[in-house]
Amino acid sequence: MSEKYDLVIIGGGPGGLAAAETASVNKKRVLIIEKDGWGGTCTHRGCIPTKALLSCSKFYSDLKKLKRVGVNINGVTVDFAAMKKHQQQIVKVAALGAQKVLSDAHVEIKSGMGEIISPREVLFTDQDGKSEIVSAQNILLAWGSVPQMLPGIDISKNILTSDDILHVATLPENIIIVGGSFIGVEYATVFAELGIKVFIVELLDRILTLEDEEASQFLNQELTRLGVAIHTSTKLLSLKDTGNGVIMQAQKNGEGIEMNASCALLCTGRKPLLHTEQLDKLGIVYTKAGIKVDRNMMTNVEGVYAVGDVTGGMMLAHRATQQAKVAAGHICGVGDYSYNERYIPSVVYSHPQISRVGLTQKAAEAEGLAVDVIKSQYSANIIVRAELMSQGFVKAVFHQDILIGATIAGDHAGELISPLALAVSQGLTKKQLRLWVIPHPTLSEIFAPLL
Repeated sequence: MSEKYDLVIIGGGPGGLAAAETASVNKKRVLIIEKDGWGGTCTHRGCIPTKALLSCSKFYSDLKKLKRVGVNINGVTVDFAAMKKHQQQIVKVAALGAQKVLSDAHVEIKSGMGEIISPREVLFTDQDGKSEIVSAQNILLAWGSVPQMLPGIDISKNILTSDDILHVATLPENIIIVGGSFIGVEYATVFAELGIKVFIVELLDRILTLEDEEASQFLNQELTRLGVAIHTSTKLLSLKDTGNGVIMQAQKNGEGIEMNASCALLCTGRKPLLHTEQLDKLGIVYTKAGIKVDRNMMTNVEGVYAVGDVTGGMMLAHRATQQAKVAAGHICGVGDYSYNERYIPSVVYSHPQISRVGLTQKAAEAEGLAVDVIKSQYSANIIVRAELMSQGFVKAVFHQDILIGATIAGDHAGELISPLALAVSQGLTKKQLRLWVIPHPTLSEIFAPLL
């Protein structure tokens, strides 16, 4: 006789973890199944390992500033093996933290494969190949995502995906990064700060095409200053692994370009991991962009939910977490959570960073909204000057005196976006924002012109 649960979750990434914890806290019996590693893509192939490497490259790069404040350091070198060890340790800590969250919430866990075979049944197969059927009142799919591949390009020793690059043990002499999205820009930052020559090849007319245009131009300048060669409006024609490196043929403005490098990194985005046979068997509606869900994250099949990257859209860990809380809340009859894509902040962890929430100026105008844009420059802030931060700006977009979007370009942008995300989600007006008292002297005073 199969075990019976209120909720069975397939996938132990941020979405699966949040759903499990929320449902368990609300007295539901929960089982979560994970096949690769607790914490999912974020912990093992995305957010966590990349940020560990970015912290290393930033420490090294920032040493160049110290002479200005009277600190002289000579003979500093890069120990990439030590950096990789730091990356691995941080991933291990994050994975253990994910398991502890589940343990503390008294969630049952199983390591292996979970296959949905009916709206109320999951076939679980452990790592030794032993199978059992578990019953569930509700099932939640949190399958995650995989790198988006380019037709005609084969992965090899020197042509890598954003997953593969995390396993490289030595620094390349130079690298071609195909794609100027946030993944490509973040890896470009790491390698350039460590002294590696980086080439970014982007098909569209600018990097970070989803972000504010001015922020994109700002980061283009900063990366160029780091030594990154950025080729926009450039079409990739071929990419070949020669055994000792790679040769890329491309075209820009009708002219051919040839590039040679030690390796190439494909950063052309990620796509939902869709087990289409399972979806088709149950009649769950999906497209290439992801599984279709309603406002409660339920699919068209009663009792079957989907959250995170598998639903397409913004593939962000905190988005998956919020979707999962909505789904679990609906299952538990708790209406404490809601989801609105426009309230999900995004961060590009380059140096300096770019963060955004809500609508950009261009997106708002495209919707026919009359907007009032207020900007504040980092250069006017005393903490920016005292701590030798980069230049940057804050751009707030108002419609009928209500804050509908904001972009921050500059150091600590990822930390600074949170209060603006709250303001956007609550539809705060200029009058309400004037109640905000900001301590002095702080970097947060860059928000003062918005008040």
